[in-house]
Amino acid sequence: MLNAIIRFALRQRLLVIAIAIFLVLYGGWQIFQLPIDVFPNLNRPRVTVMTEAQGMAPEEVETLITIPLETALNGATGVQAVRTASGVGLSVVWVEFDWGTDVYNDRQIVAERIALVADRLPEEVTPQLAPISSVMGQIMIIGMWSDDGETSALELRTLADWVVRKRLLTIPGVSQVFVMGGDRKQFQVLVDPSKLLKFGITLKEVKEAVGQSNRNATGGYVDEQGPNELLVRSLGRIQTTQDLKNVVVKIRDNRSVILGQVARVIEGAQVKRGNSAAFVRVENESAPDSFAGGPAVVLTINKQPAADTRLVTEQITKALEELGASLPDDVHIYPELYQQKVFIDLAIENVAEALRDGGILVVIILFIFLLNFRTTFITLTAIPLSIVITGLVFKWFDVSINTMTLGGLAVAIGELVDDAIVGVENVFRRLRENAHSDHPQPALAVVYRASAEVRNPIVFGTLIVVLVFLPVFALSGMEGLLFTPVGVAYIVSILSSLLVSLTVTPVLSYWLLANARFISHEKEGIVLRGLKKMAGWAIGTSLRIPLPMLITATIAVAIATFAILQKENDFLPPFN
Repeated sequence: MLNAIIRFALRQRLLVIAIAIFLVLYGGWQIFQLPIDVFPNLNRPRVTVMTEAQGMAPEEVETLITIPLETALNGATGVQAVRTASGVGLSVVWVEFDWGTDVYNDRQIVAERIALVADRLPEEVTPQLAPISSVMGQIMIIGMWSDDGETSALELRTLADWVVRKRLLTIPGVSQVFVMGGDRKQFQVLVDPSKLLKFGITLKEVKEAVGQSNRNATGGYVDEQGPNELLVRSLGRIQTTQDLKNVVVKIRDNRSVILGQVARVIEGAQVKRGNSAAFVRVENESAPDSFAGGPAVVLTINKQPAADTRLVTEQITKALEELGASLPDDVHIYPELYQQKVFIDLAIENVAEALRDGGILVVIILFIFLLNFRTTFITLTAIPLSIVITGLVFKWFDVSINTMTLGGLAVAIGELVDDAIVGVENVFRRLRENAHSDHPQPALAVVYRASAEVRNPIVFGTLIVVLVFLPVFALSGMEGLLFTPVGVAYIVSILSSLLVSLTVTPVLSYWLLANARFISHEKEGIVLRGLKKMAGWAIGTSLRIPLPMLITATIAVAIATFAILQKENDFLPPFN
C-alpha cells in the first residue's frame, strides 16, 4: 500500500504539487480563522444557584435556604458534587456535573429540583441560576472615573449600570458584567416618627403604601368603530421623588395623608459594604510619567465558555470607544486595568518565537549536514505542509489555538523533517550512485526505488513516536482536557509529515535532484563525514567492550531515575 502511494505520487506529480499548494494556501487561511485562547476548554459542567435573602444572618441563610437547596440537589441525575457558601443575605450553591454532559441539560435538572423545594423557602426568596461562564471567564476589568469630580459618584454608577453595562451585554460572547464601586442610586424615604404619631400611621402602612403604589395596572379595553380598540391603563410607576411624595399612605377623617407629610423623600446612595478604585498610568506630553488614582467604578466582564477571548475583547474595546462620545466629557473609561487578551498574546508570541527559532535552527542544521540548497528546500517543505494540515484538523474538530496545541507543535517542529530527511538523503545517494553506474537507470525509477527502500524505517519510526503519546489520551478530567491537545497537535503533525515524505518529497526530489549537475561530483559535507567517523569509532568501541558499556548505561539510567523522583511535583508551572 505504501509503495502504491509513492508510485501514485510520482505518476501524478502535477496533481500532488497542486494539492500541496492548495493545502498551504487554504490551510494557512483557516489557521488565521481559528479561535485563540490561553488554554483549551477546561470547563467542567457547573451550575451556580444564587439566592438573595435581605437582612438574614449567615446562620439563617444556611438553615432556611442553603440546606434545603443542597438536600434537593444532592442525588440529582448526573450530579457529582454540591458545594455551598452562606453569607450575609446571600446563599451560593455550586452544582458540579460529570465531564462531557450538556450544561443546558444540567441547568434544566437543577431548575426542576429547585421548583420542588420552592414552597419550603422563606417568602420573597427566589433562587436564580447564574449565567453560564467559563473557568477562564474573567477576561477584562474596566475602570470608569471622573477626572475633575464634576460627575458625581451617584451619576457615575448610574451610567455604568444603565448605559455601559447594558451595551456590553449585547456583545456576542459576553456572559455577565459585574459592576462595583460608585454610589447606587436610591429613592430614600426618611420617615419622621413624630409625624407618624401625629397622623396615627404605622411604619408598616408606609411600607405597604410605597410598595403597592409603584406599579401599573390594566383596565381592559374600549371598543371603537372599525378595527381599532383603546387600551385602558393606570400608570403608577414612580419616576421622580415628587411622585413618591404624592403617594397616599392613609385616609384619615376623609382626607388623604400623603407620604410627603410624614417623611422626607430624597435621592441618595445605597449603603455600601465596600468600594473600588482605579489606579492607572496616564501618558501625555505634559506628564509622561504621572499616575492618576482614586475612587472609580470597576466593571468586571465574564465571557461565555465557547467565546473567542481575543475577538470578544476587541469588540468590547470598540463598543467602549463608541460609548465615549455619549458620556460626559469628564468621564473616562479605561479598558486596560486587566485584559486576559494581553496574557494570551504574550503566550502565543512566546510559543511562536519558539517555533520560529526552532525552524531557523532546523534550516541551519540541515544545510550544515547536507550542504545543498535543493535538498534543504525539499526537506523544509515538510514543516509548513505538516503545520497547515494540523491546522485543518483543528478546524474540522473545533480545536482552538492555545499554548497547549502550540506547545505540541513546538515539540514536534524538529521531528517534522525527520521522515523527509531520510527520504531525501537516500534518493540523493541513489541518484549519485546511478550517475556513476556503467548502466544508469531512468531517474524516475531510481527515485521510486530509493523512496520505497526507506519507507519501512520511516513508517515504523513515526509509529513508535506516536505510540509514546497515546497514553496522554487515557488521562481523564482536567488533566485530560489540558494535555490531550498537546498529543493531538504532536501526533497529527507527525503523521502529516509522514504523508508528506511519501508524496511531496519524492516528487520534489525527482524534479530538483534527478537532472542536477552536482549529482555526479557532489561529495558529502565535512560535518557529515566527521560524524560518520565518530559514529564508526563509537560503535566499534561499544562492540569491543559490551559489558562495561551496558553497566555504564544501567548506572546512568538509575541515577536519572533517582534524580527525577527527587523533583518537586506541580500541576502547572507558575504564570506570573
